[in-house]
Amino acid sequence: VKCWDLETNKVVRQYHGHLSGVYALSLHPVLDLLVTAGRDSVARVWDIRTKQQVHVLMGHRSTVSAVECQEADPQVITGSMDSTVRLWDLAAGKTMSTLTHHKKSVRALALHPTEFGFASASADGIKQWRCPKGDFVQNFEGHAAIVNSLSLNSDGVLVSGGDDGSMRFWDWKSGHCFQDTATVAQPGSLDSENGIFCSTFDRTGFRLITGEADKTIKIWKEDEEATEESHPIDFRPSLSRRRF
Repeated sequence: VKCWDLETNKVVRQYHGHLSGVYALSLHPVLDLLVTAGRDSVARVWDIRTKQQVHVLMGHRSTVSAVECQEADPQVITGSMDSTVRLWDLAAGKTMSTLTHHKKSVRALALHPTEFGFASASADGIKQWRCPKGDFVQNFEGHAAIVNSLSLNSDGVLVSGGDDGSMRFWDWKSGHCFQDTATVAQPGSLDSENGIFCSTFDRTGFRLITGEADKTIKIWKEDEEATEESHPIDFRPSLSRRRF
């Protein structure tokens, strides 16, 4: 893992210790800590300044593909290809709880910017959780693809990006999918190259940035001419909500 100085465009520090590919990393919002995870099935906690490895978070049985950090406990959340999500006690370096609801590899996590909760994505669906215990809230049902990325803004818009280029926009509170679209393939690229690998909202929460398999980075914005008539919302809430 390399730390870059953006002004001089040089590598400032290197963090050695992973035994295989590094798939995800996250900076702690308050402490000078970096958490990285990868194919060696562990998440490693580094002191950014001294380059020392503080903890090795062991417990997953397969590749750790997503990691997120937040201020309050659980300060580290990891999602793995062993289809579990783990919440970690950063001080002790141990697992606080293991969420085993997913049936397939967990490929993406997204923290809510203001609420104390997060979402996890897998090929079998997207699930919403409440911190600190990891209580299950609801399923986001209907994205029939391998979901590689999740992004969430402060307006409660959750975006899931699929391996087949599909994008779905969800309402965080109700779990309703209010828009279903697909990415625009780059001219000259193959049909198989329209997957979305990563996505994030910018600081304002109005622009969505996606990194895709056709070697492009795309920036999306709201349709300024959209009206309630042109984009009607067909929302029929059911009284019985399936728990798992």
